[in-house]
Amino acid sequence: MKIALTIAGSDSGGGAGIQADLKTFHQFGVFGTSVITAVTAQNTVAVRAWQPLPKTLVTQQLDALADDLPPQAVKSGMLGSADLVEAVAEGVARWRLPNYVLDPVMVATSGDRLLHRDAEQLIARRLVPLATLVTPNLDEAGILVGEPVRTLDAMERAGRALIELGAKAALVKGGHLPGDEVVDLLVVDGAVRRFARPRLDTTSTHGTGCTLSAAIAAGLAHGRPLERAVADGLDFVARALAAAPGLGKGHGPLNHFVPAPPRPPADGL
Repeated sequence: MKIALTIAGSDSGGGAGIQADLKTFHQFGVFGTSVITAVTAQNTVAVRAWQPLPKTLVTQQLDALADDLPPQAVKSGMLGSADLVEAVAEGVARWRLPNYVLDPVMVATSGDRLLHRDAEQLIARRLVPLATLVTPNLDEAGILVGEPVRTLDAMERAGRALIELGAKAALVKGGHLPGDEVVDLLVVDGAVRRFARPRLDTTSTHGTGCTLSAAIAAGLAHGRPLERAVADGLDFVARALAAAPGLGKGHGPLNHFVPAPPRPPADGL
């Protein structure tokens, strides 16, 4: 059985963060382990409070897992503070953790900040160079590369800029662009692949980014090529959005019970 590690915050509402990641790992048939970076008091309406864990405890969690349950892939989400960005960067590098998917979480779906401002550029300097894949939304991409990202051309430029910063690949998510179609751009090996799908009319979008990065990490843990892991992750999220249970009064969770795409043949995409 393959192991995937999530490094993220705990979402008391169960729709994002550690909870969404572990549900997604389960659906993809990988054993999920976790390093909790922060505890949040949140629901579908708002993040009422949150507190990062001490850097030492985060490091101890990561070391314990890497020493005994080394993952085939790892993702990080909410890190919260500059100290924790440093802790994760040090741990990923020290243990040479493979297939690192960086979801640079900065703001929750509800609009509440989940990262101290002094940590934003630290993510670009310390974590992006370690990443197999970076998965920013438009706002996160703009912060990381230092310019607004509001068009498809700007998304491509941002993806290439993230690779120049050291990432092996970048998936710039276009869900916040207007229009009847959602377009995400994967920049890898000098090429750009476009993923497009009809926009769903739903408010159940809580945890979308967490679920996507976890799904991609799970695919990489299985040994799938990056483009296949991204395609499978996007497919899983689209179906989980379409089947959302409509829970809560705000931005509800996805339906993590939808089946994951089947495992590909060993010799194919």
